[in-house]
Amino acid sequence: MRLLFVGDIVGKPGRRGVQRVVPELVQHAEIDFVVANCENSSGGIGVDPGTAREILAAGADVLTSGNHIWAKREIIEYVRDSDVLIRPANFAPDAPGWGFTVKTSRSGVKVGVLNLIGRVFMGTYDCPFRAADAALASLRERTPVIFVDMHAEATSEKVAMGWYLDGRVSAVVGSHTHVQTADERVLPGGTAYLTDAGMCGPIDSVIGMRREPVLQRFLTQMPSRFEVASGPALVQGAIVDIDETTGRATAIERVQRTMEG
Repeated sequence: MRLLFVGDIVGKPGRRGVQRVVPELVQHAEIDFVVANCENSSGGIGVDPGTAREILAAGADVLTSGNHIWAKREIIEYVRDSDVLIRPANFAPDAPGWGFTVKTSRSGVKVGVLNLIGRVFMGTYDCPFRAADAALASLRERTPVIFVDMHAEATSEKVAMGWYLDGRVSAVVGSHTHVQTADERVLPGGTAYLTDAGMCGPIDSVIGMRREPVLQRFLTQMPSRFEVASGPALVQGAIVDIDETTGRATAIERVQRTMEG
């Protein structure tokens, strides 16, 4: 089977890019299952129920998130009731929602999706490594095909998670930095790995935001209001080929498309 993960969707330009690219890839690249990180899809920070439904309608099967998931208050109830929009499994135990889910692919294969968040330069979350162990105890009873979105700042923490889960999951792909890395590989145990999938958002920007306010903050160290940039959208992610019987990855390929307007 083939799984597509698209990186952090930033605002309307990112959503528009996903709406155009994902259906095309599903058809022409024979994608069986789509995972999308949606935590910045509503106005550049957070996600609301309408935006989540919009991304699902574009072809996503599961939505992952990260540290900005609660930026829109109206998403709390949606996450509490949803098994398609998940939040990091190592959030506090009483946080609404689920940290992992299992859904059925277009080809009938059950796919587990686990969302984790890093702690280095991020926040005081529970240990993502121990959270992964706990989640896998449940997920591996249901399917050998398991995808992990590791939402983290530090490349070292993402690489460590890849090695920690090698042979136990199908893929570990990072999100959060909005900058695609070029270190895709299949680890010795059969786990596909990529430090960061990148973003779906305006290319002429600073990680999706208008350049001028960001530069102003760097130059003056004064607060400035960030806004989603406009213009052509970059759609980035990764396609993973997985043996559905063993759950081992056989290949991983980066995705990058530029969409005008």
